[in-house]
Amino acid sequence: MTLDLISLPVDIAIDPRQAIGIPIALIGAVFLSLGAQFQHRGVAKVEANTVAVTGGLNPRQLMLLLARPSWVLGSVMLGLAIVFQLTSLYFAPIIVVQPLGAVALVITAILNARVSGVSLNRASVIAIAMCVGGVGLFVTVAAFTAVDKPVTDGNLLAILSVLGGVLVAFGLAFGFLRTRFQAIFYILGAGVLYGFVATLAKVVINRTQYGNFEWLTLICVAGLLLAGGLGAYFVQNAYASGPPDLVIAGLTVVDPLVAVGIGIIVLGEASQAPAWAAGAFIVAGVIAIWGVFLLSKHHPQTR
Repeated sequence: MTLDLISLPVDIAIDPRQAIGIPIALIGAVFLSLGAQFQHRGVAKVEANTVAVTGGLNPRQLMLLLARPSWVLGSVMLGLAIVFQLTSLYFAPIIVVQPLGAVALVITAILNARVSGVSLNRASVIAIAMCVGGVGLFVTVAAFTAVDKPVTDGNLLAILSVLGGVLVAFGLAFGFLRTRFQAIFYILGAGVLYGFVATLAKVVINRTQYGNFEWLTLICVAGLLLAGGLGAYFVQNAYASGPPDLVIAGLTVVDPLVAVGIGIIVLGEASQAPAWAAGAFIVAGVIAIWGVFLLSKHHPQTR
């Protein structure tokens, strides 16, 4: 036991390159929060001036969003958030920087309470604390155990195959059941899709770094754009049926858990992690996801 404790700091030193990615990801989280608040305002105004959104935003409502300055400003900020996120992925593994988006949840909750004049109740505050605490535990363990590895063709084919199945499943569900969907479905759907977007972005960056940009990487870019487009549509529908902090809660929990799951299972980013890290990942994930469902149930603005 004594020898294990002595050798522990040597085994879990943070790579300085990974450390650079962490503050960059935090800046992206700030832009994510602001962008979500402005986009939610734009969607709410469009919905108020047309008809209530049932079965998803229609083409006319989507076009009207482009005429809302608040929505356009929010889109610009989300674009900046993506730039910072991609930059952070250049420096660090997915399982280190992706969960840091949970910081956006706290900022969004504070902003939304001030803008809407609706204070969070005790149950919502506890749920947010669970989301942030679970993700915080996850990223702390990941920061000391993650490694960056080259992405093989087999890794990429596995990711693209799973993404294809996910896109078909969500497409069928939306086609037949969209009139029954509530905010939580759109939030979970967008979180899953954005998790693949982050993963595929990391794959493209990784393969470009290693000079391996060819037809398979181009398919990866196409999958990234398709998943990103459908995820963005789901997010707008989530704004129409739920408060922005609930939407951000789902995205900043489900998105990193999906991306991290792929990073661990497919890319092997946790291949050098000690045995105790696996248990910590599971506990942290359960706490964070439970927090999202509690927030969807108890948030005072949930319809």
